[in-house]
Amino acid sequence: MEAETAPERGALVYDPVTQRVGEYRDTTGPYAMLRPVGGGREWQADPERIRPATADERLAAALKAANRRSEKAL
Repeated sequence: MEAETAPERGALVYDPVTQRVGEYRDTTGPYAMLRPVGGGREWQADPERIRPATADERLAAALKAANRRSEKAL
């Protein structure tokens, strides 16, 4: 995605390099900064390659985050 079409902060995007859905945080230098759904360590992605996450991808990421939270509660 080019700078003028950067997603809004908090939008869920898909990073095809890592095959993960992340919450768009900001652009730092040449990278888009993404955070896992539900929190966690940010990672750098190529802003030209990320795209809006599909409904299925968003649902799968939310389910993964819920499972992580429940595992921590045990």
